[in-house]
Amino acid sequence: MSDAGKPLDVFAYNSASWDRRVESGDMWTVPVSTEVIAAARRGQWSIILTPTKPVPKHWFPPLKGCRLLALGSGGGQQAPVLAAAGALVTTLDASLAQLAQDKRVAERDGLVIQLEQGNFADLSRFADESFDLVVHPSSNCFAPEVRPVWRECFRVLVPGGRLMAGFVNPVAFAVNLYRETAEDLRIVNKLPYADIAQANLEKRLACGDTLEWGHTLEDQIGGQTDAGFRIIGLYEDTQPGDPLTEFVPNHIATLAEKP
Repeated sequence: MSDAGKPLDVFAYNSASWDRRVESGDMWTVPVSTEVIAAARRGQWSIILTPTKPVPKHWFPPLKGCRLLALGSGGGQQAPVLAAAGALVTTLDASLAQLAQDKRVAERDGLVIQLEQGNFADLSRFADESFDLVVHPSSNCFAPEVRPVWRECFRVLVPGGRLMAGFVNPVAFAVNLYRETAEDLRIVNKLPYADIAQANLEKRLACGDTLEWGHTLEDQIGGQTDAGFRIIGLYEDTQPGDPLTEFVPNHIATLAEKP
């Protein structure tokens, strides 16, 4: 609940939190350089869905003319690179400041990117079968429910279209969230995890941190197949600085296809 006793508007709260991250120069809000865009135009490009590992090139369809939805991926990183590589890119993000970073790169380097602010669990502004590819970097931890995201992605993709998604391994939410060393790795939270239902909610709100949800693998992967997708690729990744990654990867990426 908010201070006024009204239900917290999670979308608005997380949107404002990401706006503040842009102001502070968070690593996920720093636009790529002109040199990166120039290389992408020459066919030399890569993007990430998770903290460090590049997406395999064979996961991508030919990008020339590909109708691509960059979902929850503002920040001037993935969308401009893919536009420079030839895709027709639409970016949808909750944060206006993150979208402004995509706009900044587009104007700087002469790219065309359609910018949309919205909730990635509601793509109703887009018609059925509007896109050939959805690129969804790790961000669904900011959504209270993830299955609606998968259903909407399935709807807006053409048959044969692909969904590339990164997400947090739910184990990362089961252990102490404020871990700094391996000695801090204690199982303290039940899955599925929700900041809004936990004792540390007030700490999150006081610091202005984003509110996050740790979705189960049943909802992350099973939710995609239940929406109609076929999972045709998967890899794991680690986030530098997280002691959990000494024992288990804390991110997962999947490639799904709409039959």
